[in-house]
Amino acid sequence: MNIINLILFLAVGAVVGWIAGNLLKGSGFGLIGNMIVGVVGAVFGGFVFGLFGITTGGFFGSVVMAVFGAVILLYLIRILKKA
Repeated sequence: MNIINLILFLAVGAVVGWIAGNLLKGSGFGLIGNMIVGVVGAVFGGFVFGLFGITTGGFFGSVVMAVFGAVILLYLIRILKKA
């Protein structure tokens, strides 16, 4: 992975984390926190989609999958913070 791909990967992760935070009406975790949520959410979304046999194609499909995973991740974080 070269530096350009890394920058794009982190930028998409930040955007996905921000979108997920807005969908759940959260205040977000800041730029770095949103990147982490977006990247981990993308991995989690890929895992969940794989369990159900759902495949995504192209950039838009990957973003949808990442947002789905990030929303689930944020929801789980909020449940754990309340406990």
